[in-house]
Amino acid sequence: MNKHDGHLAEFLQARRSQLRPEDVGLRTYGERRRVPGLRREELAMLAGISAPYYTRLEQGLSRNASREVLDAVASALRLDDSERAHLHTLASAPRRRGPGARPRPERLTPATRALLAAVDGTPAVVIGRRSDVLAWNRPGHGLFAGHLDPDSPDDPAGPGSAGGAGGPGRRPNMARLVFLDAHTRDLYVDWPAKARAVVGNLRLTAGRHPDDPLLAALIGELTMRSRDFATLWADHRVLACDVADYEMRHPLVGTLTVTQQTLQSPQGDGPSLVVATADPGSPSAAALALLAHATAPREADRPHHGAESRTV
Repeated sequence: MNKHDGHLAEFLQARRSQLRPEDVGLRTYGERRRVPGLRREELAMLAGISAPYYTRLEQGLSRNASREVLDAVASALRLDDSERAHLHTLASAPRRRGPGARPRPERLTPATRALLAAVDGTPAVVIGRRSDVLAWNRPGHGLFAGHLDPDSPDDPAGPGSAGGAGGPGRRPNMARLVFLDAHTRDLYVDWPAKARAVVGNLRLTAGRHPDDPLLAALIGELTMRSRDFATLWADHRVLACDVADYEMRHPLVGTLTVTQQTLQSPQGDGPSLVVATADPGSPSAAALALLAHATAPREADRPHHGAESRTV
């Protein structure tokens, strides 16, 4: 089975197994079932397609399903908008012919660098498509990973390395931090919600880039090293988490609630900027202001204008 077809088959099987007959108004008349969830013929009936055709689709043997058929299957599975789009992405992924080139480490584009500079004073982090931290400003580093080397995003050796959550001098990875780093786990009061968001976003990325070996290596590593990740990954939930509120226990400024917003390129394939804000005038906004002050460069670190003028 082609890898793309395998992703589609696994998604359909997982989501079908999560639906019970009573969830969709089907009577079972007390019969005992060997496996949980709907049977293939039941799902096919709900979608208005033949059982053999749906079986071929779920087994990865049919690559020509129309948009109408996929929408019917999505409705039968009760998928939300993000899950429906993910199903279409999996079904339309092109077949790869031969091995592809190993992708290069992602780097900060000039446009994203300028955007990061424009939000100086607000916690912000630039995240690559594999959740690598490509850059952060001082408040962003202080809020999300003040325990790590502030220069660590500059080292592209981090992704896929044995450094795990991002050791000294290694580019951090937000997914690794959430699942493998004790500091980050303690940072989020509702850690399971953050974990679900991370896995949901990785699912979407994996659907768009099924042949990315660095992404596959990251998912494999997290599956082996984190039972929580393995459980969530097996659930096949997808989640487009562009805006979310999180309560955080910060070791420097205490408990605060921030809104994390992800700003992506129109193509959704380049680096994204994650910014954290708080309601104006709230205690959380005061905590962010305190963090910005605490992470601001000290006077001794600022360029000396007199010295600059003498060297010109």
